[in-house]
Amino acid sequence: MTLFVDADACPVKAEAETVATRHRVRMVVVSNGGIRPSQNPLVESVFVGSGPDEADKWIAEACGPGDVVVTADIPLAAKCVAAGARVVKHNGEELTAANVGMALATRDLMQDLRSADPFRQGGGKMFSKADRSRFLDVLDRALRAAARGA
Repeated sequence: MTLFVDADACPVKAEAETVATRHRVRMVVVSNGGIRPSQNPLVESVFVGSGPDEADKWIAEACGPGDVVVTADIPLAAKCVAAGARVVKHNGEELTAANVGMALATRDLMQDLRSADPFRQGGGKMFSKADRSRFLDVLDRALRAAARGA
Protein backbone atom coordinates (compact mmCIF):
# COMPACT_ATOMS: atom_id res chain seq x y z
CA MET A 1 0.00 0.00 0.00
CA THR A 2 1.32 3.42 -1.02
CA LEU A 3 -0.07 6.92 -0.59
CA PHE A 4 0.57 8.95 -3.75
CA VAL A 5 0.27 12.75 -3.56
CA ASP A 6 -0.15 14.89 -6.68
CA ALA A 7 1.94 17.57 -5.02
CA ASP A 8 1.92 20.52 -7.42
CA ALA A 9 -0.44 23.08 -5.82
CA CYS A 10 -1.49 20.59 -3.12
CA PRO A 11 -2.55 22.42 0.05
CA VAL A 12 -2.56 19.29 2.25
CA LYS A 13 0.91 17.75 1.81
CA ALA A 14 1.80 18.17 5.49
CA GLU A 15 -1.52 16.68 6.60
CA ALA A 16 -1.08 13.71 4.25
CA GLU A 17 2.40 13.11 5.66
CA THR A 18 1.04 13.19 9.21
CA VAL A 19 -1.63 10.59 8.41
CA ALA A 20 0.79 8.40 6.42
CA THR A 21 3.27 8.47 9.30
CA ARG A 22 0.57 7.54 11.81
CA HIS A 23 -0.37 4.54 9.64
CA ARG A 24 3.29 3.76 8.79
CA VAL A 25 2.48 3.92 5.08
CA ARG A 26 4.96 4.76 2.33
CA MET A 27 4.12 8.15 0.80
CA VAL A 28 5.27 9.23 -2.65
CA VAL A 29 5.12 12.97 -3.35
CA VAL A 30 5.12 13.55 -7.12
CA SER A 31 5.78 16.99 -8.61
CA ASN A 32 7.51 18.93 -11.37
CA GLY A 33 9.97 20.28 -8.78
CA GLY A 34 10.15 23.23 -6.46
CA ILE A 35 9.03 21.19 -3.46
CA ARG A 36 11.39 20.60 -0.58
CA PRO A 37 11.91 16.87 0.08
CA SER A 38 10.75 15.61 3.46
CA GLN A 39 13.20 14.25 6.02
CA ASN A 40 10.63 11.59 6.95
CA PRO A 41 11.98 8.14 5.94
CA LEU A 42 8.47 7.08 4.87
CA VAL A 43 8.22 9.95 2.36
CA GLU A 44 9.80 9.69 -1.08
CA SER A 45 9.94 12.63 -3.49
CA VAL A 46 9.63 11.98 -7.22
CA PHE A 47 10.42 14.83 -9.58
CA VAL A 48 9.11 14.41 -13.12
CA GLY A 49 9.73 16.39 -16.31
CA SER A 50 8.23 19.84 -16.72
CA GLY A 51 5.85 18.87 -19.53
CA PRO A 52 2.10 19.08 -19.09
CA ASP A 53 0.57 16.39 -16.88
CA GLU A 54 3.87 14.55 -16.33
CA ALA A 55 3.15 14.07 -12.62
CA ASP A 56 -0.35 12.83 -13.46
CA LYS A 57 1.02 10.32 -15.98
CA TRP A 58 3.57 9.03 -13.46
CA ILE A 59 0.95 8.56 -10.72
CA ALA A 60 -1.57 6.93 -13.08
CA GLU A 61 1.03 4.39 -14.18
CA ALA A 62 2.33 3.69 -10.65
CA CYS A 63 -0.88 3.33 -8.63
CA GLY A 64 -3.04 0.26 -8.34
CA PRO A 65 -5.29 -1.74 -6.04
CA GLY A 66 -4.58 -1.07 -2.37
CA ASP A 67 -3.10 2.38 -3.03
CA VAL A 68 -4.54 5.78 -2.10
CA VAL A 69 -4.07 8.86 -4.28
CA VAL A 70 -4.48 12.48 -3.17
CA THR A 71 -5.35 14.75 -6.09
CA ALA A 72 -7.77 17.44 -7.20
CA ASP A 73 -7.21 16.54 -10.86
CA ILE A 74 -10.40 14.80 -12.00
CA PRO A 75 -8.97 13.11 -15.15
CA LEU A 76 -6.12 11.72 -13.03
CA ALA A 77 -8.62 10.60 -10.40
CA ALA A 78 -10.62 8.73 -13.06
CA LYS A 79 -7.48 6.88 -14.21
CA CYS A 80 -6.52 6.00 -10.65
CA VAL A 81 -10.01 4.72 -9.81
CA ALA A 82 -9.93 2.62 -12.99
CA ALA A 83 -6.58 1.19 -11.82
CA GLY A 84 -8.20 0.15 -8.53
CA ALA A 85 -6.80 2.88 -6.26
CA ARG A 86 -8.79 4.94 -3.78
CA VAL A 87 -8.83 8.69 -4.49
CA VAL A 88 -9.24 11.56 -2.02
CA LYS A 89 -9.51 15.18 -3.11
CA HIS A 90 -7.93 17.98 -1.02
CA ASN A 91 -11.34 18.99 0.35
CA GLY A 92 -12.01 15.49 1.69
CA GLU A 93 -14.28 14.32 -1.11
CA GLU A 94 -13.64 10.70 -2.01
CA LEU A 95 -13.90 9.78 -5.67
CA THR A 96 -15.02 6.25 -6.44
CA ALA A 97 -16.21 4.24 -9.43
CA ALA A 98 -19.74 5.37 -8.50
CA ASN A 99 -19.09 9.13 -8.69
CA VAL A 100 -15.93 9.81 -10.70
CA GLY A 101 -17.81 9.73 -14.03
CA MET A 102 -20.17 12.46 -12.86
CA ALA A 103 -17.25 14.51 -11.52
CA LEU A 104 -15.48 14.20 -14.88
CA ALA A 105 -18.62 15.20 -16.79
CA THR A 106 -19.17 18.21 -14.51
CA ARG A 107 -15.55 19.28 -14.95
CA ASP A 108 -15.85 19.07 -18.73
CA LEU A 109 -19.13 21.01 -18.70
CA MET A 110 -17.67 23.78 -16.54
CA GLN A 111 -14.61 23.97 -18.79
CA ASP A 112 -16.88 24.37 -21.82
CA LEU A 113 -18.92 27.08 -20.07
CA ARG A 114 -15.77 29.00 -19.11
CA SER A 115 -14.40 28.85 -22.64
CA ALA A 116 -17.73 30.02 -24.09
CA ASP A 117 -18.04 32.98 -21.71
CA PRO A 118 -14.81 34.91 -21.04
CA PHE A 119 -16.47 36.62 -18.05
CA ARG A 120 -17.13 33.26 -16.33
CA GLN A 121 -13.64 32.71 -14.98
CA GLY A 122 -12.14 31.83 -11.66
CA GLY A 123 -12.39 28.87 -9.38
CA GLY A 124 -14.91 27.72 -6.87
CA LYS A 125 -14.97 28.36 -3.18
CA MET A 126 -11.88 28.97 -1.07
CA PHE A 127 -10.11 26.11 0.72
CA SER A 128 -11.23 26.22 4.36
CA LYS A 129 -10.33 24.79 7.76
CA ALA A 130 -13.39 22.56 7.46
CA ASP A 131 -12.04 21.20 4.15
CA ARG A 132 -8.69 20.47 5.82
CA SER A 133 -10.38 18.70 8.72
CA ARG A 134 -12.63 16.69 6.38
CA PHE A 135 -9.55 15.72 4.33
CA LEU A 136 -7.75 14.39 7.42
CA ASP A 137 -10.77 12.28 8.41
CA VAL A 138 -11.42 10.89 4.92
CA LEU A 139 -7.74 10.13 4.25
CA ASP A 140 -7.49 8.30 7.57
CA ARG A 141 -10.55 6.19 6.69
CA ALA A 142 -9.28 5.54 3.14
CA LEU A 143 -5.91 4.30 4.41
CA ARG A 144 -7.61 2.03 6.97
CA ALA A 145 -9.91 0.63 4.28
CA ALA A 146 -7.00 0.10 1.88
CA ALA A 147 -5.10 -1.75 4.62
CA ARG A 148 -8.09 -4.04 5.14
CA GLY A 149 -8.30 -4.60 1.40
CA ALA A 150 -11.89 -3.35 1.36
